[in-house]
Amino acid sequence: MSVETLTKAAAQNPVDQWHEVSPLTRLPDHKLLVGLFLPMQEGAWSPSTAPRGTSWTFDYLAKCTTRADEFGFDLAFGLAQWLSKGGYGGAMKFREHELDPIIVNTALATMTKKIVLINTVHILYAWHPLHLAKFGAAIDHISHGRWGVNVVTGYKPSEYRMFGLPTIEHDLRYEMADEFTTIMRKLWADNEDLTFNGRYWQTEKAFLAPRPGAKRPFLVNAASSGAGLEYAAKHSDIIFITSPAGADPVKACESLPAVNAKVKDLAAKYGRKVKTIINPHVICRPTEKEARAAYQAILDHEDTTAADNFVQTFVSGDTKSWRGHSRAQWVIGGNVHLVGTPEQIVDWFGKLSDAGCDGVQVNFFDYLPDLEFFGKEVMPLLKQAGLRN
Repeated sequence: MSVETLTKAAAQNPVDQWHEVSPLTRLPDHKLLVGLFLPMQEGAWSPSTAPRGTSWTFDYLAKCTTRADEFGFDLAFGLAQWLSKGGYGGAMKFREHELDPIIVNTALATMTKKIVLINTVHILYAWHPLHLAKFGAAIDHISHGRWGVNVVTGYKPSEYRMFGLPTIEHDLRYEMADEFTTIMRKLWADNEDLTFNGRYWQTEKAFLAPRPGAKRPFLVNAASSGAGLEYAAKHSDIIFITSPAGADPVKACESLPAVNAKVKDLAAKYGRKVKTIINPHVICRPTEKEARAAYQAILDHEDTTAADNFVQTFVSGDTKSWRGHSRAQWVIGGNVHLVGTPEQIVDWFGKLSDAGCDGVQVNFFDYLPDLEFFGKEVMPLLKQAGLRN
């Protein structure tokens, strides 16, 4: 079977080509999904030396994830990175340490009950679809259907060089990702040997046993470019969107309706429904004055070298996301900055929902205390506001 044959079949019958049930039906029917971005990398999202206890260690990640599960979070997400010694540099060696998210999520699956665990895989860094299909089927069984993969193609030349690979042109990366995911989904869906002769991957009589359960693992990716959005609309269940207007929530909420509509219209072209999710950095305190002070403290303790390197890595690449963010907004981290009291945070979540977002994947600065306050003070208000069941 060739990729051309599958692509033609998809155009004729996009919903049923893999005879699969969307894993989205496994998620609770909340108006707004709530997820947690785990701090798997040292320093999390903020190149700042302001005091905090956030840690990349497994014990810390386990405490964050099990607590989020207890609070009723729907998702927990771990990114993957490939950096040289010292990470992004600076006194803090920003992001030098990071645990592998596949290994972490497999362990977390045995410690949690309801939360869906999603991890990133750079599929073009010497992976074969059969590898990820087999690993994913195993984690699906371990987690009882609570695992998903965030498919990333990678764009940093330094990462490709780590694997002895040449950098791949932007749109070609998504063409390759389409073929990779097509093979993986066929392996998950079909109870037969698969022979596939594609442009980029081949396999002869590949077979999975066990396959995933009745609903395959979640497929996730972040997309802003035309090629990226086409891939996401065809394959992904959850699509990370970014604010083209930067991290200011007022400007973000003005720009996001068009972004969400475009994504969902593209998915409808393939006969699919998707959920969009955005990544706010939440700084929530009993008073707005305290929240603003915490925000300013992060900026005041900026690690200049780490921040410079962090920003430069992203703005110098060919990724289309995050272009509207200022340097100061990069220091805080997160795609949209929500700062205020629990009531104010819930109000902003409502505005993001009104702008078409189906979920928020939040990150914090000082994870465990911030998560505890959020879980106790914000989550109940979300239910009162009608954003959660």
